[in-house]
Amino acid sequence: MSKQESEPDMKLFWGCFIALITTAFAFITRAFLVNAEPFWPSTFGLNQVQAQELFGAGIWPFAISIIVFSLIIDNIGYRAAMIFSFVCYAAYAFFAFQAYGVVTAEGLEGESLKAAQASAYTKLYWGSVILGLGNGTVEAFINPVVATMFKKDKTKWLNILHAGWPGGLVIGGILTILLGAQAAEDWRILIYVIAIPAVVYLVMLLKAEFPVNERVESGTSYKEMLAEFGAIGALIAGYLIFRQLGMVFAWSDAVVYGLTIVSTIGYYIYCRSLGRPILIFLCIIMIPLATTELGTDGAISGLMEEPMTAAGYNGLWVLIYTSAIMMVLRFWFAGPIVNALGPLGLLATSAVLAIAGLFLLSFASGLTMIFIFATLYGFGKTFFWPTTLGVVSEQCPKGGALTLNAIAGIGMLAVGILGGPVIGKMAEDSVKASIEEATDAETYSSISNESTYFLGDYTAVDADKVGDLAEEKQEVVKESIQKGKQGSLARVAIFPLFMLICYLALIFHFKTKGGYKPVEI
Repeated sequence: MSKQESEPDMKLFWGCFIALITTAFAFITRAFLVNAEPFWPSTFGLNQVQAQELFGAGIWPFAISIIVFSLIIDNIGYRAAMIFSFVCYAAYAFFAFQAYGVVTAEGLEGESLKAAQASAYTKLYWGSVILGLGNGTVEAFINPVVATMFKKDKTKWLNILHAGWPGGLVIGGILTILLGAQAAEDWRILIYVIAIPAVVYLVMLLKAEFPVNERVESGTSYKEMLAEFGAIGALIAGYLIFRQLGMVFAWSDAVVYGLTIVSTIGYYIYCRSLGRPILIFLCIIMIPLATTELGTDGAISGLMEEPMTAAGYNGLWVLIYTSAIMMVLRFWFAGPIVNALGPLGLLATSAVLAIAGLFLLSFASGLTMIFIFATLYGFGKTFFWPTTLGVVSEQCPKGGALTLNAIAGIGMLAVGILGGPVIGKMAEDSVKASIEEATDAETYSSISNESTYFLGDYTAVDADKVGDLAEEKQEVVKESIQKGKQGSLARVAIFPLFMLICYLALIFHFKTKGGYKPVEI
């Protein structure tokens, strides 16, 4: 056994861990600044649409950069990718500070203030895009580095590594709450918070000896790596990338489909492969997986936040609580659980817990019961993401950084493009049924608008129309809306149910082959 395998450089691992904490700090501080008063909404005169556009600007580049960097990271090196990620954090801070200076200049009022806010918004937008690229680059280098360091125990260590994300949310969330008063005076203090772990991981990793990826070490060619992902994988990833860019830059469907087809054909001509069947299967599972984990967090946090706020607590404690569950389970219990159940057994068990948690939350009442069932759901979703990365790395090692990171990027993009809208449609359908049950179909018709999304038409409640109702009826409708949103979680359980069926199929598949075993190259 080589020294690299028997004595992995734990300083390198902890540097990667802290780099992931940095991404979590960046996420939670931006979420706070974008959505809370008296921060960016009042400082830059943002309406709700602008605020969410600004928030989204830090999300979609993350998913795209993790895929794109995976294609070149073995050529440019992990160190170069790490330095690039740090430069992105520094550039984000630079743009944020510039935006602050623009709107706090003396003598601004009326039209001059609006012009300054518009200029500052542009700086914040592109700073957020650069930040997203940095976050994605972090994931692009830490996943293959850790998978290579721990070749014999990938799933365990990828779970421990990814405890850094919820751990960062816990620490960053607590710091955000504690610094709330100071941040109200000058929100730049929350930008400095991101700098702390960013500088730490730069110092730790700048002179670290990064391992050679096992794909490269084994002599597997770049073309073989692309063949592992294959044209079908490229089709899925390409469509999601171009669809996301099309949404941002207002491309027509023809442009999106044209770019997808051309890139897929070009990919196939070069690698002459449709892709490994198991990898394509896992890519398909990743879409409902990411939707289950990321897409439902907002609904559950909202469900828990209302009674928390009523009890006089900061709603951010909800995110801190659920993140703490994930951190503890991934960091301290991933190894024993993986050893007991195996990667696929763990994924199947997680799906069962997620189904139960979502279903029970759909009709839970009272803060205590909501927290109990949210905890159950939290246990379920904890291991989905890193364990899937572990399975991909163990079963498709020839895919190197590409297959390991591309599936993560597919999950991130799928939530925003596919999963999020589908969950929204489920919620609106549930709200419709709830309002019609409490009142009648005519009332619902009077307060709803018809709309359309990529799967067809739907109706949605118009908040302004609800405000026009008589006060008594308005209260009934508002209660029905809340009940409908909560009830929709039972419908969302269809995603982990689909995943459970897929995991059982994989377990059966490997059983016929003598059991689940990592592939070695």
